[in-house]
Amino acid sequence: METTKERADQNIHKKIVNNLQDLLKKNYDAQKGFTKAMKDTKNSKLKSFLKQQAAQRGRFTNELTQEIRNLNEQPKDSGSFTGDLHRAWINIKSTVSGNKDEAVLEECIRGEKASWKEYNEKLEKENFPPNISKVIQKQASEIHDTVSKVKKLEDLADVE
Repeated sequence: METTKERADQNIHKKIVNNLQDLLKKNYDAQKGFTKAMKDTKNSKLKSFLKQQAAQRGRFTNELTQEIRNLNEQPKDSGSFTGDLHRAWINIKSTVSGNKDEAVLEECIRGEKASWKEYNEKLEKENFPPNISKVIQKQASEIHDTVSKVKKLEDLADVE
């Protein structure tokens, strides 16, 4: 018979895994978004930046996948329907906009701010084990740095 402690431990385990799966899906979405934006832009500096960001999010997915596997669970293998909708919105917005690169950057900033907020909320509300918390904190910090970099790149989109 299952004890109350065993049930509580299972619930904690499940909550940690679900939170990691949520972040994993968001990173799949971000990686796809950066890759799509990279293919659509003409600006070489912006293209290079977007390529770096896609690679960063690929690294994030690998790190989160490993943490999920360390918990003896199967990681998700794709992003979300919401992410697909967001990429479609970027396509529409950049098509209608006179400056495609600027529209893409605006959406990158919006997406990265949302990611950073979600990471911080999870860190504040959830009680992750120290090893997992460290991974999430590091990724949140890198996302915050990206927001700053993207704001600086907006000037490039205006020039070219």
